[in-house]
Amino acid sequence: MSQVSPRIAVLVFPGSNDDRDAAWALKALGADTRFFWHAEEVLPEVEAVVLPGGFSYGDYLRCGAIARFSPAMQAVTSFAAEGGLVLGICNGFQILCEAGLLPGALRPNSSLEFVCADVPVRVERADTPFTCRCEPGQELVIPVKHGEGCYHAAADLDSEQIVFRYAPGANPNGSERDIAGVVNADGNVLGLMPHPEHAVDPLLGSGDGALVLASLVDAARERLYARA
Repeated sequence: MSQVSPRIAVLVFPGSNDDRDAAWALKALGADTRFFWHAEEVLPEVEAVVLPGGFSYGDYLRCGAIARFSPAMQAVTSFAAEGGLVLGICNGFQILCEAGLLPGALRPNSSLEFVCADVPVRVERADTPFTCRCEPGQELVIPVKHGEGCYHAAADLDSEQIVFRYAPGANPNGSERDIAGVVNADGNVLGLMPHPEHAVDPLLGSGDGALVLASLVDAARERLYARA
């Protein structure tokens, strides 16, 4: 008996450039993906939402600073408040921080240069909806590509909210405490700077990102079954 495909929305802003990549990767891993335009006010019936990478609104003012005010983000905020699963990748991570759905902020890289490279990332927690296919301490190789990925942690950031760290000596942007990804206090919203959608096929260099996205698909499917 084939598994039911959970519905996952991929949010699209003016300037998003990894939305198609994210949708393709999620579909390849068993999701029923659909695009959600930034001006829409009501989310379709979905089990999860992904905010992809790119340069929303041209990254004017500050990365994610304009996108946070879009009608779509109001819907995403309500969805998250109800326990919906939300994943923000790179620019999506920046938007989630700007919108207050995740703690902290993303600042310009310490090198003040754009960074594009495969980096090793260590899984700090494997008990989240986004890492259930991973093992604690597992090292994943996932590409990064950003100019503002230096994570500044909130003073009250709980260490339990740190889901990914850059491996020792591999921090590409100067992020405090080598943080590469964090989850909200309720555990249903995750932001990370590396791009798992670009690491789902070993032929392209690494398939490690599939562990992250497949975990999300699994968790979304569980939510679908729970509502059935």
